[in-house]
Amino acid sequence: MQQKPKFVIFAHNATYDKLHQVATLGLTAAAMGKDVIVILLFWTIKKLAQGRIDEIDFPSEYMGSAEEVRRLLQEKKVPKISEMFQEARLVGRFRVIACSAGLEYMGVDPTAVAKNVDEILGLPAILTLTADAETKLFI
Repeated sequence: MQQKPKFVIFAHNATYDKLHQVATLGLTAAAMGKDVIVILLFWTIKKLAQGRIDEIDFPSEYMGSAEEVRRLLQEKKVPKISEMFQEARLVGRFRVIACSAGLEYMGVDPTAVAKNVDEILGLPAILTLTADAETKLFI
């Protein structure tokens, strides 16, 4: 059996605009038959642990347009980040992995994210797992 091409996203930035890209790219790649691996780093780990993964927030430089964009997202019924992650799991191979060092650096108890990730791995294991990826993105 031929191995599916790996599509890896290193997710560092946790504002909605960045997480939306992680979710839509991951969902699309999973639907296209790729083995999708999302690696949560720093701020994405913190936001997930706080139960705020679906929060629609934007970087300060976009605050002038934030309310309009928030309204449009709701009007157009854009799915939540967590819903897109669930959909990606239904249509293909989609895994979310938290970096163990990121948990430590952000002061997050592993139990706070364990139910929302597939694995918690150290950076050496993550780099080994993703070494042969066809696509690697840092968002």
